[in-house]
Amino acid sequence: MADGAGSKDDPWKLTTPPGSSAYEAWRDEASDPPSLVVQVGKTQLRYDLRCIDDLAAMLKDHGDWMALGGTDEQKPAPEATVEAWGRAADNPVGGWYGLKKGLRGRFGVYVPPVLEALGLAEVEHEPRNNRMRAV
Repeated sequence: MADGAGSKDDPWKLTTPPGSSAYEAWRDEASDPPSLVVQVGKTQLRYDLRCIDDLAAMLKDHGDWMALGGTDEQKPAPEATVEAWGRAADNPVGGWYGLKKGLRGRFGVYVPPVLEALGLAEVEHEPRNNRMRAV
């Protein structure tokens, strides 16, 4: 579990699955659309807030471990990964959960630890090739 309440004033303090980078995340329900904000140093990424519930539901339906496959927007996502699902035309939002062009990728890096902090998923924490599954 992560420290913090998931608000801007008390963000979740998280690390990427390998534990190599620290970041903060919080819900911004007042933004349009409501967002999951990820602050990595001076860089701020935003994902549609519904990604939390949608990813948790997809993992439950999937029923097994799924590779994270996190990568930048400019690179193709590995097939059958959380990253690929976060960009897929057939996911619940019909494409990218990332909201700012140029910073829409890395879904498989920053969103899984949020689900883990909320007790919705289990995430592996190996140096490479991590996976997640619904709890």
